Amino acid sequence: MSRRFKTLFLCTGNQARSLFAEYFLRQHGDLFEAYSAGIKPQPSPHPNALQVLADDFHFDVSEARSKSWEEFRDVSFDFVITLCDEIREACPVWPGQPIIAHWSSPDPAATEGDEETIRHVFWLVAEQIRRRVDLLASLPFEKLDALRLETETRSIGVQ
Repeated sequence: MSRRFKTLFLCTGNQARSLFAEYFLRQHGDLFEAYSAGIKPQPSPHPNALQVLADDFHFDVSEARSKSWEEFRDVSFDFVITLCDEIREACPVWPGQPIIAHWSSPDPAATEGDEETIRHVFWLVAEQIRRRVDLLASLPFEKLDALRLETETRSIGVQ
């Protein structure tokens, strides 16, 4: 298949969850172009998110940055996937009628406790998102019509 699906992951701050999803989907670059953004982006990615991506999943995160959804306002995406409940309600309208799905994940940056506990929660959230991204990448795109593809993409968020 020569077509690559443009996919945007949205979160509030673009400091952890949406970055996790972007990096995991980049591993499926033959099928996807992956992007992430936030509606209220933080000045930079969360250090624990970068550490998990680098140490546990072996990504080069040297160019990771938090981005505003406004950078992508005129881009036609095939998929727009929200990862936090706050943005689900505030998701902007996108050109081109992309498939919109919501895959809620807890905010690891809101975790309280010692460093080990916090880092473990970051890893758990990353692992949940990685599994969901892998499910998306494994869908039989060539066999699904648009309605079925939308249904399958949305159902990933409840797994």
